[in-house]
Amino acid sequence: MDWFQKIIGKSKKSEAENQERGPLLSVEELLNIGKGPAVSYPGQELSIIRFVDSLLQHAYESKASDLHIDPQTDDIRVRMRIDGILHDSFIFPKELLSEIITRLKVLSGLRTDEHQAAQDGRFKMKISDELQIDVRLSIAPTYYGENAVMRILVKQPENFTLEALAFSKENQKKITRAIKKPYGMILATGPTGSGKSTTLYTILKSLNTTEVSIITIEDPIEYSVDGIEQIQVNMRTGVTFASGLRSILRQDPNIIMVGEIRDEETAAIATNAALTGHLLLSTLHTNDSVTTLPRLMDMKIEPFLIASTVNVAIGQRLVRKICDQCKAEQKITDAEFKSLSEVIPAKVLDNRRQFYKGQGCAECGDSGYKGRIGIQEVLEITEPIRQAVMRRSDAGEILKIAISEGMTTMMEDAFSKAAVGLTTMSEILRVIHE
Repeated sequence: MDWFQKIIGKSKKSEAENQERGPLLSVEELLNIGKGPAVSYPGQELSIIRFVDSLLQHAYESKASDLHIDPQTDDIRVRMRIDGILHDSFIFPKELLSEIITRLKVLSGLRTDEHQAAQDGRFKMKISDELQIDVRLSIAPTYYGENAVMRILVKQPENFTLEALAFSKENQKKITRAIKKPYGMILATGPTGSGKSTTLYTILKSLNTTEVSIITIEDPIEYSVDGIEQIQVNMRTGVTFASGLRSILRQDPNIIMVGEIRDEETAAIATNAALTGHLLLSTLHTNDSVTTLPRLMDMKIEPFLIASTVNVAIGQRLVRKICDQCKAEQKITDAEFKSLSEVIPAKVLDNRRQFYKGQGCAECGDSGYKGRIGIQEVLEITEPIRQAVMRRSDAGEILKIAISEGMTTMMEDAFSKAAVGLTTMSEILRVIHE
């Protein structure tokens, strides 16, 4: 097993503190490691530090949001989530698993002698002299050994705007009107990974001035923002969304962000905060914007409080963007047109059959997609919507009223983006029906 010793090298803790990691491994070298004894590095010893850093560097350069290290029967499978889709990236020898997991635990300050319990941690990694990324780590004991899943958090650009997130001009106006009010609730809704947190952070940054106090309670804190006080939920010390929010209300805030409204207690405190002169931002796990209001009723919030406090509800998803380098026109079939006509109003579809797709090229790894954009709907709480809430109307009735008042549904927003070649209809249907 000389090749294995060459891979793991020295794994003493002192090396983690003092030794230069040396040049990172290329993709070809990482692929070679999976070939076992065939790997050879004349004149140098490869440490596990260099190996793990190289994996993370490659994940960052691939624009992966998550890095999965999954033990199998005889080897380790490494996958990366790129543009919302998991891709197989590397296969490594099973003998490396213990060294990889130990290295990640050391980086995150976790217990290296604990192998039967799940552990969560966080660490920073220097990508260049100007850039440092945050990595959120989750380790869990599985049948074939401990696995590791890392969320790679890159600091948002300072100039991130609603326009950069692909909000239409009309939806930008609705959100701007809502956040200019001194109190009320701004709610972002959608499944996990739909971009809710990014939307709220973008709004917070636009509100972040020296004249206001902004405090957040999050689980976890995804991005650190200068000028904003951010509190981490910690169940072990009793800091929950509800208890943290109570504490925040005693800190003289103007604007509050609650990472997620998960239960009746948090919903009640958040609603009261919005009613008593605070602008409150939060997220809910609902399918679209209109189901947000009935969801709050399910959480035992009285209709008159919902009608009085909710300013706007933002429903959203993320779809893959067509690669600009290999974009080409595509005419859909009669069968595909019929499927679209079942979910898109005829006046919006307008008998359109010409769309776009990515042909696949080196730039996008032959996927036809590169990057992601948002598709959204923004429900502004107008007087007719308030009256519907007071009547305890269901989501269907609220949707009809919203459309009659000019709301663009998420599907219509998505269609308009597919029509100009930003994404594909197949991608939209995949995401909408998740």
